[in-house]
Amino acid sequence: MVDRKIRKELQKALGKNKVFSEKEFLITYSYDATGNEPLPDLVVFPENEQDIQAVLKVAYTHKIPVTPRGAGVGYSGGAIPLEGGIVLIFTRMNRILSIDTENYIAIVEPGVVTLTLQEEVEKKGLFYPPDPASLKTSTIGGNVSENAGGLRCYKYGVTGNYVLGLEAY
Repeated sequence: MVDRKIRKELQKALGKNKVFSEKEFLITYSYDATGNEPLPDLVVFPENEQDIQAVLKVAYTHKIPVTPRGAGVGYSGGAIPLEGGIVLIFTRMNRILSIDTENYIAIVEPGVVTLTLQEEVEKKGLFYPPDPASLKTSTIGGNVSENAGGLRCYKYGVTGNYVLGLEAY
């Protein structure tokens, strides 16, 4: 259970506009398409790697479970907390950092919407095949964590076939 002291510690480190414990936030980020609805204790919206590091440091120190979450449109329960804790919402980390057309590599933050990445690489004459049914709302981080596919996966493979590396904090 995350108490008021821990919430205030996180708000001090990240800012009050990134850490929420109000019921409407807890309910909003407690479910995905599975229909399960276990409530988190806190919802945090990191905007950069320093925010993530601060959250993970506090969570590790206090033994608080952390659940990463993209858009929450999955059918496997991967985006919902099992036992309260902190849900990290990556929708504010939604930048495409670079697209290298020579080496066919895109570096993106986890909150980039799948369709946005597809459209941006197409502008450069490239093709990003994974096309989950939720591509208009699903995020790359969620696609990676769930190894999303879509109809084109039969010919081109799933998300995992297109991940060359990850940076974890």
